[in-house]
Amino acid sequence: MYLEIITPEKQIFQGEVDAVQLPGADGLFQILKNHAPVIATLRKGNVKINLADNHKTLDHMSGEIVPDTSDDKVCHVEISGGVVEMMNNNIILLAN
Repeated sequence: MYLEIITPEKQIFQGEVDAVQLPGADGLFQILKNHAPVIATLRKGNVKINLADNHKTLDHMSGEIVPDTSDDKVCHVEISGGVVEMMNNNIILLAN
């Protein structure tokens, strides 16, 4: 799957991922490969990103992306809300 995280100021992440856990308005939910199309609102919280094996490094990513110290294939980003769309294994997260 391909994930893009965009804020009003800039794009803070783009790349291949295996899974994304999001703070939905009604609670946490996860998007995996071949997930049904969805559009959802997000509340303030942590987005957990499971990087795909072919993802290189986070060196070129924004400072908002925080690597998980216990797993080098996981990173996190804090958002204060937003909207996510998943369609055809492409995820676009518009974050505040």
